[in-house]
Amino acid sequence: MTGSFDWHKEAEVQWDGRAGFWNERSKKMWDDGSRKDILPFIESHLQKGSSILDIGCGDGYGTYRLHKSGYDATGMDLSKEMINKAKSRLDENEIGFFQGDISGMPFDNASFNAVMAINVLEWTENPGAALSELHRVLKKDGTLYAGILGPAAGPRANSYPRLHGEKAICNTMMPWEFQKLAADFNFTYVDGFGVYKEGVKQHHHQGLPLDLKQALSFLWVFKLHKEGE
Repeated sequence: MTGSFDWHKEAEVQWDGRAGFWNERSKKMWDDGSRKDILPFIESHLQKGSSILDIGCGDGYGTYRLHKSGYDATGMDLSKEMINKAKSRLDENEIGFFQGDISGMPFDNASFNAVMAINVLEWTENPGAALSELHRVLKKDGTLYAGILGPAAGPRANSYPRLHGEKAICNTMMPWEFQKLAADFNFTYVDGFGVYKEGVKQHHHQGLPLDLKQALSFLWVFKLHKEGE
């Protein structure tokens, strides 16, 4: 890519273009694929009826699952095409879906008990600004459930053009870097788990320090507690 680069606009265009591809695969990912353990993890921690924002909701299937599990779910995504697919999933207006950017969300301060952000912050130009916004929209003692791609994740190849000095809409933030950044923005690590590729067995990572477990992961899912107001 040459000339001026607008990360926000380029990301919107690229995700609009991937909406059909994503829509074909999202249900399987959430039901029995790489994301299958995320909703049970949230359900084990978050009281039913709580308000939760699914930021970077894509075609809305994860938001829909949260709604069916008894949460007051709201979805938001940068891509208009993704939001159109999310809205078409439901016959009734049971879930609010919004198009918008994580770095400037159209929600009041302290709007949600929890936020789910799965594979979102790796696709932001300024993850710190995004975390600041997530902190703002969470209620006091709110919870952030964030999924960050591990080193073994294929989608990380999207950041490769940066090695040639080119622009890309995927940053290189690793799970352990995100954990440190989250602490800088007043989030405390409470719990988490790794999703691993088929070749990585439990005995390979069991007993390792947290950062080494994350280093073997395809995805690390964090439960983070908001500190302060």
